[in-house]
Amino acid sequence: MRTRPFFRRLTTLAAAAAVAAGLATAVAPAAGAVPATIPLKITNNSGRADPIYIYDLGTYLATGQQGWADAGGAFHAWPAGGNPPTPAPDASIPGPANGQSITIRIPKFSGRIYFSYGQKLVFKLTTGGLVQPAIQNPSDPNVNILFNWSEYTLNDGGLWLNSTQVDMFSAPYAVGVQPAGGTTKSTGHLKAGGYNGFLNSLRGQAGGWANLIRTRSDGTVLRALAPGHGIEMGVLPATVLQDYINRVWTKYSSSALTVTPVADQPSVKYFGRVSGNVMNFTNTSGGFVTAFQKPDSDSVFGCYKNLDAPNDVRGQISRTLCAGFNRSTLLTNANQPDTSSAGFYLDSVTNQYAKKIHAQMADGKAYAFAFDDVGHFESLVNDGNPATAYLTLDPFD
Repeated sequence: MRTRPFFRRLTTLAAAAAVAAGLATAVAPAAGAVPATIPLKITNNSGRADPIYIYDLGTYLATGQQGWADAGGAFHAWPAGGNPPTPAPDASIPGPANGQSITIRIPKFSGRIYFSYGQKLVFKLTTGGLVQPAIQNPSDPNVNILFNWSEYTLNDGGLWLNSTQVDMFSAPYAVGVQPAGGTTKSTGHLKAGGYNGFLNSLRGQAGGWANLIRTRSDGTVLRALAPGHGIEMGVLPATVLQDYINRVWTKYSSSALTVTPVADQPSVKYFGRVSGNVMNFTNTSGGFVTAFQKPDSDSVFGCYKNLDAPNDVRGQISRTLCAGFNRSTLLTNANQPDTSSAGFYLDSVTNQYAKKIHAQMADGKAYAFAFDDVGHFESLVNDGNPATAYLTLDPFD
């Protein structure tokens, strides 16, 4: 099962949450006042008559255990799994009917909130834990179910809640948070007509991109796969970005790429030069820092393999490279990250999936690839004193 983008997103959210919690404690000892659970209001504006099923799954931060939360926010640890995998307990929560809302409580988790239309999702347990749905696997029991998920971290530092298309574009939804005594912040809504606008734009894109759209036998469009999953399934050419990657490698064989990966540390810079199949990075003193093998398209889409991003200096540089490759800004700007969206996705060889998603978002924000947060183009809401969180199931146009 390919879940690297998901775990990277949760790692990023958890790391940000941990840092924020530490900073909040340093300046305001009352940061721990975030309650053990907060309300999540779920509103169904989908226009569909299907029953909705909700799941709150993740890591319980108080104990580090994996499990699920019920509608009241109580944590339940997963039982031991098996090999072959065994059925997981039914963690579903009945969702609201079309035009209605329900409110559940979510605990201090780092995890996912799933929602499915029409039927319950199938979860199983191995000896290593929960088996997440693998939408790129034709034999996965959930492959013909219409579903989606949001990701969140709630801890003593506050709430981080995002909408995501890192793995797929599917049932539309938005997220929000209302701070105590404050105004609700939201993100993730598509423009009017944006759901079909994205699908139609992808259908009209040459080069195999239309093959990312997966349709059920009854004609229901289930999802558009993220391009890395498309490569894995063999429906998108593995060389789809190779021309752009080659041109980047050629450019920086004779000039330097400057990376300033931390926005509030503008004096910390790294300089990349290509030698053969390797881009070597040095610091301002000329000392060697790290090196990257020439990536393939899958490395770029997944921000992994040759663009692996551990939580260190290498990761800071890698996430910047990943954003530059996906947004095709590395040839037009030798100083990265490029934070001017006017220059994103202009090359004929680019991440068309990400380009088309951002074009259809009401606020332009999305998580169309793992490090779409470089430059703050991600669809994320955050607050250190959350009173209520929101998940809104939006219309399918």
